[in-house]
Amino acid sequence: MRKRLFAYICAFTLLAGALPGAAALEGEAVRAADTLVTLGLLESSASGDYDLDAPATRAQAAVLLVGLAGAKQAAQSDSWISGFVDLPAGAGREITYAAHQGWVSGVSQTEFRPNSPVTANAWFTFLLRMLGYSDKSGDFTVDGAAVFAQHIGLAARAYTGTMTRGGMFRSAVDALAFSYKEGGDTVAARLAERTPAARAAVNALGLLETALTARQVADRLTAAVFCMEMYETQRRIDNGTPSSNSSGFFITSDGLAITNYHSIQDGIYGVVILSTGESYEIERVVYYDEAIDIAVIRVSQISLDGKTTSAFPYLELVGVEDVQPGDAVYSLGNPLGQGLSVSQGIISATEREVDGYELPLVVNTADISQGSSGGALMNIYGQVIAVTTGAYTRGNSMYLGVPVDPAMKADWTAEGMTLPEMVKAEAAKAAAE
Repeated sequence: MRKRLFAYICAFTLLAGALPGAAALEGEAVRAADTLVTLGLLESSASGDYDLDAPATRAQAAVLLVGLAGAKQAAQSDSWISGFVDLPAGAGREITYAAHQGWVSGVSQTEFRPNSPVTANAWFTFLLRMLGYSDKSGDFTVDGAAVFAQHIGLAARAYTGTMTRGGMFRSAVDALAFSYKEGGDTVAARLAERTPAARAAVNALGLLETALTARQVADRLTAAVFCMEMYETQRRIDNGTPSSNSSGFFITSDGLAITNYHSIQDGIYGVVILSTGESYEIERVVYYDEAIDIAVIRVSQISLDGKTTSAFPYLELVGVEDVQPGDAVYSLGNPLGQGLSVSQGIISATEREVDGYELPLVVNTADISQGSSGGALMNIYGQVIAVTTGAYTRGNSMYLGVPVDPAMKADWTAEGMTLPEMVKAEAAKAAAE
């Protein structure tokens, strides 16, 4: 029966509309501005013109930051003295409060330069600090803040150079669904808690809804998925020509990830490539089971260019216990490092016996293509139920997923083995049979 299936190797399927063009992005900036106005975080524009293409200033960034934190009232009563001598009357209290909290910093001890454009790195430095991340503790670097924001899934797209007002508004709205570093509350939830006037708007806008649209899955969760390149010989390693490409996804912030066993089984060296383009080696195989085609791997926290990451974005595992036919699902992967790969479907069957697998598989209609082996099959809440592994070659929309339940029960603290050790162990096992 295994011959009737095909395993997918690193290509991607784009959901229509998931990657917006320039016109769509302009429309998104308007909608983001409208959202911020509704939440009371931005002054409304009588003409409807938010001057979206203009550079955002450092003062505007500080004011928006304090608003996102639900700290407008606290800012007005803060008597701390910042030492800045150039604060404008309309934003001075917010800048002072943000500086007091350690979220923003001046260009010197006496100058904040409120009217200067804010760069993407500066804006995301402010935002990351507000969320509890620390550049001083090594969570990120100021000159790499925008990339780190995309790396952890805070930014849904890449931002560089000077932030426009539209870009800042879009990124602020994206941040509403992001959780503070210590866990628990999202920015929207804490805003509603701290700002009663915004509570009704937060609910009306659906910002506390846990069910996700396909676009929200793409924006919020893609960062946790990666393309994986495997090398089966030293010659291929030396030449930089991978033997195969597939996908995987992180399940812990310190680098544990899940993929299919068949994606790694003959590899002696492997690299994962994130949506940001960053590359990391596969250090060890913590758990694997050939019979059910699943593996838990540990990814190095030091990239191939020598930079250490403080955290990886990751997905929550729930398994298939509560999954029923007809449930909506999303399939997400990042093959070949080409960016977003997301599709939508429904569960067709939850316990389909398939020859060659010791565990019943999940059959669903969420389209996958070559390269999706090791990707995540998720419910509408963005929780992983299965690993995408292949499809029936004869049939329509009959895509297969391996339940993640065995991986959930595995010992994630196990030392495991390196890829060469695993290949050697499997070869010895085959020789003994």
